[in-house]
Amino acid sequence: MTVIRAAAARRSETPAGVMTTFASPGQGGSGQSVWRVDAEPGVAGPAHDFDREQIWAFVTGGATVELGGETVEVAGGDTVIMPPHTARRVTAAAEGFTAVVTAAGDAKAILPDGTVHGTPPWIA
Repeated sequence: MTVIRAAAARRSETPAGVMTTFASPGQGGSGQSVWRVDAEPGVAGPAHDFDREQIWAFVTGGATVELGGETVEVAGGDTVIMPPHTARRVTAAAEGFTAVVTAAGDAKAILPDGTVHGTPPWIA
């Protein structure tokens, strides 16, 4: 059994939000990663893609999710399953949002031009 104490949760900050990693390969060998995203009001994440599925469970607040040419408004309690190789962007609503996200621990970000950016630190 691996126990990751709250004090050991990793925190990564980007212009799009703060990611707090609860579990990842780098924190005990899990093949899955789980992290929380806290986004400030109106902040838009970058347009990008991933090579692996992600599941976003919105806990509080709201967001606009652009995914594969579709746009949907989500709120606390909603879950979005983002398939791999599907362009995406998440923009926080006026109240911001908190979401818990999971993906494979080796998920790699892909930039709009097709460049593989690699595994973000909150996933690794």
